[in-house]
Amino acid sequence: MRLPRALTALIALWAAPAYAVDCGTQIFEGNRFTLCTVDAQAERIKLFLKDDSGKVLGHFSEVDRHIGPNHQLSFAMNAGMYHPDRRPVGYYVENFQPAQKLFTKASPGNFGLLPNGVFCIREGRADVIETLAFQRMSPECRFATQSGPMLVIDGALHPRFLPDSTSKFVRNGVGTSADGTRAVFVKSENRVSFHEFGRFFRDALKIPQALYFDGKVSRIHAPAIGRSDPGFWLGPIVGVVESTKDN
Repeated sequence: MRLPRALTALIALWAAPAYAVDCGTQIFEGNRFTLCTVDAQAERIKLFLKDDSGKVLGHFSEVDRHIGPNHQLSFAMNAGMYHPDRRPVGYYVENFQPAQKLFTKASPGNFGLLPNGVFCIREGRADVIETLAFQRMSPECRFATQSGPMLVIDGALHPRFLPDSTSKFVRNGVGTSADGTRAVFVKSENRVSFHEFGRFFRDALKIPQALYFDGKVSRIHAPAIGRSDPGFWLGPIVGVVESTKDN
């Protein structure tokens, strides 16, 4: 017996796994972006680098395996620059254990294009904090990753960004609300300048603080929209883990 089309669609919807992260696409000023919004009060945002044996995870599939049964990785993204051996370039904390010191001086490349910043995950909140402010505050982050440059600082674009810049790459980053309850992870789907990327956070998303993660290697895992970007090994990975016991 053939089921009515509406009933078939409803059964498929019931059978599909539910994901806590809201992902979708948005076009702004002719550029296309994929974004995933996370409720930092309700969801478990974590950083991943190595497994229990010390081996670099490097892939979304390995992170999914690492979190074990009765859990699912409902979102993930590369989360900061790294050396060839996948060690983080900047400050990095996992489960309150720092693996790299905080860097406060200017240096060559995007990471050292000051001001840069830290993405800090604490109980019930997540914040992008400019590095010198982070040093003064010294917050106790359960997870943290330093990257750069900052894209938006207190509602203003990074002062070194040029509106007419011709340096364009596929880029990814994160922005947070003023109260730390909302984190928005964004990947551009076409090549954009820093100025264009920063304006998306500031003007389209109304995000007061945003941090650049990386370019060219930018990847996102968003099973809610049927997507998990392949590629070579990554360094730090940020992800949202949820239980599947009650799903």
